[in-house]
Amino acid sequence: MNNQPGLAWLSSLLSAFCMSLSCAAEEEAGERPVDGIADNSFLVEEAYNQEKGVVQHILTGYYAVEQLGGPDYRNLNLAFTQEWPVFSQDHQFSYTIPYNFSRFDDQSDNGLGDVLLNYRYQAYFNEKTLMALAPRASLILPTGDKVLGYTDDTVGFQANLPFSTALGDRWYVHLNAGLTYLPDSVLAQERDLLHYSLGSSLIYAATADLHFMLEWVGYWIQFGEPGMARDYEFSSLISPGVRKAFNFSNGSQLVLGLAAPIGITGAAPDFGAFFYASFEHFFSKSE
Repeated sequence: MNNQPGLAWLSSLLSAFCMSLSCAAEEEAGERPVDGIADNSFLVEEAYNQEKGVVQHILTGYYAVEQLGGPDYRNLNLAFTQEWPVFSQDHQFSYTIPYNFSRFDDQSDNGLGDVLLNYRYQAYFNEKTLMALAPRASLILPTGDKVLGYTDDTVGFQANLPFSTALGDRWYVHLNAGLTYLPDSVLAQERDLLHYSLGSSLIYAATADLHFMLEWVGYWIQFGEPGMARDYEFSSLISPGVRKAFNFSNGSQLVLGLAAPIGITGAAPDFGAFFYASFEHFFSKSE
């Protein structure tokens, strides 16, 4: 069998990867690759608020497959987020609207999930080291489809503490710690639920516009029914990915990314695909 076309394709792919790594050495002095893409993480939240006068539109899609020994359970979660600075970079308001598609055996469903209203405070930010801390508080609105189980049917609260820093000129580290409180959750027979989460990511800036990512997230999901002790189910996954920025002359930026989440505990989806698209632009320009 003639496998020359396949070898040529593989050689071209490896060459492109090596060129992306070597291009960083040719960047102008004084420009750091870590300065090119900052607030564009996938599963792990970064600690950088929107700059004054800049709004960000984010669309994500997470397609997950859970193999159950029979028919696979497949879920596609789409989410649209819009982030706005409030008078300055210190304060940021955002909202997230999720929409779910699920399929099990021959049954397919889709519907709206619970909307989040978010406030985040830029507690600390160092422009040189890119070290930042930005605690977030979110209100969870019961907007999801109750019949399909896309909602806890209660007003909930979520808090997250993201920490970010650059390590030299080419590396980023992000750390997250969060919790979600859902009083009288309908999914737990109207009992209070308290979930916890941790996350971390390591990002390598091959160039200012091309970054390679490795993210890890873990969720402690509380469940329980009346008359039974409440317990936690641990769900964890690791996700390698890549993101690419396209910068325009008017100061706007488009970032596209792909990742491949892989479940590392039994409660997590076995595998999946993650898509990310972000567009930032000025809505006003400060002096």
